[in-house]
Amino acid sequence: MKIVVGISDMKVSNKPGDVLVTYSLGSCIGVVLWDPVAKVGGLLHYMLPDSSLDKDKAQDKPFMFADSGIPRLFKETYKFGAEKSRLVVKVVGGSQIMDDAGVFNIGKRNYMVLRKIF
Repeated sequence: MKIVVGISDMKVSNKPGDVLVTYSLGSCIGVVLWDPVAKVGGLLHYMLPDSSLDKDKAQDKPFMFADSGIPRLFKETYKFGAEKSRLVVKVVGGSQIMDDAGVFNIGKRNYMVLRKIF
């Protein structure tokens, strides 16, 4: 079954037929986790680096932010039997769009906080 992960969303599955997919990353980042032994996969599509930018929004949508979404992605895969030492991690996205002057650098900031967390 195809499971679409929207913007500011996260999904985890341990069903062999499930395919996790997301679209339109742009400056957002998609983090994919896969444990080949437990056969557990997870996908997070986050928009912004730091939940302190908007505490109320972070409470309602923790997957919108790297610092709150990434730890939750790991914890959810552990619930399905994944182990940190076996996880294969892939990261995509983080481009600079609609900001030719580099004023906001959202993609770059998203990637920098990801590196810091890892």
